[in-house]
Amino acid sequence: MKRRSLLQGSAALAALWGSPLALWSAAGADLSDLSVLPPGPSPAPLALAHFASVPMAFIWRNWGLVPLERVAAVLGADPAAVAAFGRAMGLPDPPAVPRDQERRSFITVIKRNWHLLPYPQLLSLLDWTPEKLAFTLREDDFLFIKLGSLKPLCPPLAWRGPSPAETARAAEIAQLLRQDFPATPLLGREPLFQFVRDLSAPLPAAPPAVRPTPGPPRFCYSYFALYGDPLMEPDLDPYPDALLARLAASGVTGVWLQAVLSKLAPFPWDGAVSRDHATRRTNLNALVARAARHGIQIYLYLNEPRMMPLAFFAAHPELKGVTQGDHAALCTTSPEVRAWMESSIALICRETPGLGGFFTITASENPTNCWSHGLGAGCPRCGPLGPAHVIADVSGLIRRGVEAAGSSARVIAWDWAWADAWALEAIAQLPAGVALMSVSEWSAPLERGGIKSEVGEYSLSVLGPGPRARRHWAAAKKRGLQAFAKIQAANTWELSSVPYIPAVGQTFEHASRLRGEGLDGVMLGWTLGGYPSPNLQAVAAAMEGGSLRDVARHHHGEAAAAATALAWQALSAALAEFPYHIESVYNAPFQLGPANLLWAQPTGYTSTMVCFPYDDVDHWRAVYPVEIWAAQLEKVAAGFAAAVDRWRRDLPDAAAPLVREMAVAEACAIYWASAARQARFVAARRAAAPPAVLLPLLEAERAAAQRLHALQSADSRLGFEASNQYFHTPLDLVEKVINTRWVAEHL
Repeated sequence: MKRRSLLQGSAALAALWGSPLALWSAAGADLSDLSVLPPGPSPAPLALAHFASVPMAFIWRNWGLVPLERVAAVLGADPAAVAAFGRAMGLPDPPAVPRDQERRSFITVIKRNWHLLPYPQLLSLLDWTPEKLAFTLREDDFLFIKLGSLKPLCPPLAWRGPSPAETARAAEIAQLLRQDFPATPLLGREPLFQFVRDLSAPLPAAPPAVRPTPGPPRFCYSYFALYGDPLMEPDLDPYPDALLARLAASGVTGVWLQAVLSKLAPFPWDGAVSRDHATRRTNLNALVARAARHGIQIYLYLNEPRMMPLAFFAAHPELKGVTQGDHAALCTTSPEVRAWMESSIALICRETPGLGGFFTITASENPTNCWSHGLGAGCPRCGPLGPAHVIADVSGLIRRGVEAAGSSARVIAWDWAWADAWALEAIAQLPAGVALMSVSEWSAPLERGGIKSEVGEYSLSVLGPGPRARRHWAAAKKRGLQAFAKIQAANTWELSSVPYIPAVGQTFEHASRLRGEGLDGVMLGWTLGGYPSPNLQAVAAAMEGGSLRDVARHHHGEAAAAATALAWQALSAALAEFPYHIESVYNAPFQLGPANLLWAQPTGYTSTMVCFPYDDVDHWRAVYPVEIWAAQLEKVAAGFAAAVDRWRRDLPDAAAPLVREMAVAEACAIYWASAARQARFVAARRAAAPPAVLLPLLEAERAAAQRLHALQSADSRLGFEASNQYFHTPLDLVEKVINTRWVAEHL
């Protein structure tokens, strides 16, 4: 087997094209317009050898996601010729792409073209301006970081019709599809985003028009909200009434949205930054009023004040704090910045009187205050104050704005990434009226396969509360502050490609433990886990003294309650074998499962946060040896498969919602078993194992892709998560079948 890295072509590519700028210029781009886009390193793109050419891969990967005319325009080709070639590969007639689908799947489109197109052609495919793409890469939950903080050096595509090699390969692929997918619609039976329509449809029995003020907050994110700027697209409603009603019925009393302060209030130093701020506040107020009719409050997530480009400070040097890259902080010790933050919060609260509150991240995520990324010593004002003072003070500024408006909105300081060296000091300096929120399971110890570790966060397999949360809650309560827990009630980055992990016993047990902690509220999850599920209901039931069987009865009826509660417990026992580590959770191929491609040769790429696992098994496994990591995942998958088999035997005539839940549990087993199998494949390839070892793994991956294709084709929720959109579509699973066949022939 050849061992040449797929990245070794980068030198030749650079010699041919010179640089990213040369590529963009060759594509006819205005380089001054593209200067806002982050270039990062520019390695050679992955070579998708199972296709005969990059244009061939481009046509395949955008079929049914981008209008055919735009795909053809990027190639400089005739749409009829592109359609004919797609059909020659065995694809169905190119479907119309609903505008609503386009607006909800732009991240999916960016990801699948990242190794195919240079920036100018990517902009053409999206029909976007450079500024819009730059905003998305920076602000849409750190998309550029998820993409690896690099842009592969992709030559411009041009296509005038199929070459003989492309024609021959298209015929081979069409034959494979006839063989492996003889009676299955390749693009799926249920349209992408059908769940949006389902969750937006009115409930059979309408809830009361007005509900009492909710009790202790239990708040989550929308299952399908756009993350970046949702208040500017009210027609893509992040919280339609029917979704709010379903969440309320699942025990949810609050929901949250990302907010950027300079987008919600006037930015006095540059009005262009805050364009349309009044429109956003109007839309926010309307959402708050609608949610209140369901007994649900709206919370805004703040990560403020956002850094500004260095050029901004030429006219405003008095505002400048520490520099990070090509941006610098708006120093929160500056009187002008302090006044702006307080007045902005006050304006939002006055114009949105029913707002539930704000929660903050102050020591990580986007670089914000001078100490947010630990660089505060570089600021002459904030350096001597230290991180505890500056970080606690940010929450104080928000609290003062709330008080100035006479609002009852809560201010919740989330201690995410607060350093142990100063966290307790920061809690001691939080102003009265600010609550302290801590990730419940953070630092909880675990041992899997004889390997000891502890939780970073995002765990449903290891339950809290852990020692860090208990320590921080105690410090807050000692000061008379409210204490909140942040958990992942429904799913985590252990697996986010399902609407919820039906290990409902784990969620119920975690919430039961929290009930004894005397907490004042619970954040039910980050952007993942907002589907109105039994898991969310389990939190409410546990905290209100109910039982797991009560939850099963609520969701699936008395006749199915006993068997379902038993299945949930069996799934929970299986999940408790998961080989958790925060590096693994972020980097392993859990979200893609069998949609992640296999490679006959090493790619040379490093895995990225929940986006591109590549073949980077060392970051997948983290602290575990490959064998132990794979074996533990296989235990989890086998436990899920056995629980589903018994569930189906016990309830052979289950109603449609329960049948779908059983399929979700089966999908969980497929994702985790595939990750284990991929690790074994990469390890065997690294050891120069013979084809007799590798071929069975390839065959099993092919079968897994086919089965997951059948499941996703019937359930559009699979493969989706709000902030990442579709990790994979049904056609990606078809591509994996083609990929495994090709690799098997070229070992």
